[in-house]
Amino acid sequence: MDRRIVVKVGSNVLTRQDGKLDVTRVSAIVDQVATLRKQGLEVILVSSGAVACGRRELTVDHILDSVEQRQLFSAVGQVKLVGLYYDLFREYGIHVGQVLTMKENFQPGEQYQNQQACMTVMLENNVLPIVNENDTVSVTELMFTDNDELSGLIAQMMKADTLILLSNIDGIYTGHPDDPSSLLISEVQPDRDLSEYIQPERSAFGRGGMHSKYTTASLVQRAGIRVVIANGERDNVLVDLLKNMQTVPHTEFLPLEDQV
Repeated sequence: MDRRIVVKVGSNVLTRQDGKLDVTRVSAIVDQVATLRKQGLEVILVSSGAVACGRRELTVDHILDSVEQRQLFSAVGQVKLVGLYYDLFREYGIHVGQVLTMKENFQPGEQYQNQQACMTVMLENNVLPIVNENDTVSVTELMFTDNDELSGLIAQMMKADTLILLSNIDGIYTGHPDDPSSLLISEVQPDRDLSEYIQPERSAFGRGGMHSKYTTASLVQRAGIRVVIANGERDNVLVDLLKNMQTVPHTEFLPLEDQV
């Protein structure tokens, strides 16, 4: 029985084709998270989208290098993104707290313990943690591969029952998702290798792709946590997944103890 879940929402789910934030989609995610909380679940939200928000908020009339762009856009965009979450969750009477983190915070030691303690006390006081990488500080080798990696580390740190990775496709296919002959792989046992099916392409507005989701899912699966890759553009996908997995197309990575 799920009690604590981590939901990761990628940039391609939260942005429109022109790169601007899709407020309707953000609102739909908020509605679903609010429903899950009413059902007694603890939810941690790992949300991309800050850089995309900032990129569309600012017009820069001079050349910036890639690090400067990321720092600038994330600093501006994170405010816009969390402000939107704050307003939308407030309609449900849900308090939110921002957690900005870096890869080094997951090394054993005081920073790890402090971060874990902070998120624990938030959950104990019914505050919804909204987690993202601190892109203003994390650059080059200090960065997470993407927020898939971050969400996997959060799921393990907080001993979640399930990690849900929301993408803009239904899951992992035996070929390209646009190929009618490709089949959705619905269930993955811990010892199954899917690397031959993983496409190398990255998402349009994020740093990740299905390869990063597969890597994260495999690692988290081995830690005894169920992982689900599903389409965040589907209506009510989070609620439907946790209500009846069979009704929603998805790829589920079963932890060892769930094997038959």
